[in-house]
Amino acid sequence: MQLEIYELQANGATVQIILEAICDSFCSLLWDVEYYQCGQFEIYIAANVQNLSIFQRGRIVGRDDDRQHYGIIETVSLETDAENGDYLTITGRFLMSLLSRRIIYPALSFSTMTTYRDIVQTAVLQNGMQSGNRLLPGLQLGAVSGSCWEQTARLQVSYDNLMDWIYKICEITGGTANIRLVETAGNSGFYTMQLELSDGTDRSILQENNPHMVFSDGYNNLLRFDYAVNAAVQTNAAYVFGAGEGADRKHTLYYNGTEPSQLHRYEVYVDAKDIAQETQNEAGETILIPDADYFGLLEERGTENLVPVSEACESTIATDSLQYQYNKDYFVGDYMTVEHTCFGLQQPKIQLVGMIESFDQNGRGLTPTFKV
Repeated sequence: MQLEIYELQANGATVQIILEAICDSFCSLLWDVEYYQCGQFEIYIAANVQNLSIFQRGRIVGRDDDRQHYGIIETVSLETDAENGDYLTITGRFLMSLLSRRIIYPALSFSTMTTYRDIVQTAVLQNGMQSGNRLLPGLQLGAVSGSCWEQTARLQVSYDNLMDWIYKICEITGGTANIRLVETAGNSGFYTMQLELSDGTDRSILQENNPHMVFSDGYNNLLRFDYAVNAAVQTNAAYVFGAGEGADRKHTLYYNGTEPSQLHRYEVYVDAKDIAQETQNEAGETILIPDADYFGLLEERGTENLVPVSEACESTIATDSLQYQYNKDYFVGDYMTVEHTCFGLQQPKIQLVGMIESFDQNGRGLTPTFKV
């Protein structure tokens, strides 16, 4: 596995990617792919004049064995030590971090039921793909896969960080968003940055369409197993207050399924005064959102503020297992089964939400994070 370092240059509607160097002699590499947040990377390498000239802030870092994820160098740290040597630590996030440079402005409002696919794509189109100073060169809308993005909702949002907001939507839908480089023509050096929406594949024992993926101490492919459940921050009934003042303020109660009661009820107050009941139509005219649609907007804000019982599982799995190979048999976002037979614990369907690949003098390591 080699690292590829590119210079990124804006060129109209595309970006030009110029290969500056290929590196295979680093001390260590952490490559953290995440499903519900932006992934990141860290490179630890000997410091010298050549490496300082190669690893510059704003350059792109890729891997010759991963064409889905590319990082942007954000921090370069130099440490000198007469006894132990001089080292560089280079860190950054993947290309989705480009969207963190924009906020949602002006307000985005969908008062009628709209697919999350259209909601997210419209937000990106308006805040990163319009001509002018807010344009993110090379950014385009890419493929959408997965039925989760066909779910519909009413929604109104303004001033949120664009990337953070998209990942909030991902948590609601169960999907993910990623930006990858796509060359416009073979060996042209010109690329577009495709925003793709997708979802994971169910490989758990609860389905029969795909081969089952089971990580277990009984199969010798689970080296370490940490399990935690936390109900301290749970909320399942949201009182959402929107436009108006005092007793006239529009409000609603939102919950999933049957209304929780007594000891099983965990309430939260949600201030949604930023959700206006007025919007503009396509002709630019100010119109009033009907009460039924407005309450739908309030309910959607309530959805974003419900917090389920947190159940997480962090493990270390065998990287040399002949049963399952990461990024070949399974991917971040997939659902699988994790169990520890010694303690009688099993998550029959749990999602792989993060994977840290580590490379150092000890070889390659995989540290997954699972979430129910």
